[in-house]
Amino acid sequence: MVVIFFGGSFDPPHCGHLAIAEAAQRALQATTHDEVRVLFAPVGRQPLKPGGSSATYQQRLAMTRLAIAGHPGFEVCLADAPDPAHDKPNYTIDTLYRLHSQYPADTCWHLLLGADSFRTLHHWHRAAEIPFAASLIVAARPGENLADLPSLLPASLTMTLVGPSYYCIHDPAGRQAEFLLLRDLHYDISATQLRDQIHGLSPTSPHLLPQSVLDFIHQNHLYI
Repeated sequence: MVVIFFGGSFDPPHCGHLAIAEAAQRALQATTHDEVRVLFAPVGRQPLKPGGSSATYQQRLAMTRLAIAGHPGFEVCLADAPDPAHDKPNYTIDTLYRLHSQYPADTCWHLLLGADSFRTLHHWHRAAEIPFAASLIVAARPGENLADLPSLLPASLTMTLVGPSYYCIHDPAGRQAEFLLLRDLHYDISATQLRDQIHGLSPTSPHLLPQSVLDFIHQNHLYI
């Protein structure tokens, strides 16, 4: 089983999220020839966003369900849901290890990140463990130069190029992890700007936001 974990605020989930998930799914299907599942996991509380999200977790979860409807292999995942018993952030490494225990042992795990999230990876909780819990797939924005990729890794890790868009990450213990860079994707969409556009600063359009998600936003008076 090949699984891509795609976590994020999804505040709201937009067509850029769908585009990079589809690109990652196609890339892995082409190399593994296996069915690839993508788990969309709205996060309860992001450690690096102390201000929280504009929409509630349940609203973001509902919008994510609407956004991925009809996309083969796309599923909603509750692994990053808020824990009412513990008021603490959701840490990706903890979520990945928890998923490992819930899926078959031979599951091949990948973690999908936008390039903006990858640039903050070295600040994440136990960041040096993450590439070995799930191989990284990083989606670059159109025309983005990521020549500084190795310098963005946690300090103890190194990276070598092994093929077009494929790298290998190494740690001091000798472990190796795959790294796939998705280049020149046409998805230059900012959720922050999109929230501002939804109610009239500038018109939104179907290539930015699924219509079902836009309808939900209007029906629930979000981002006002």
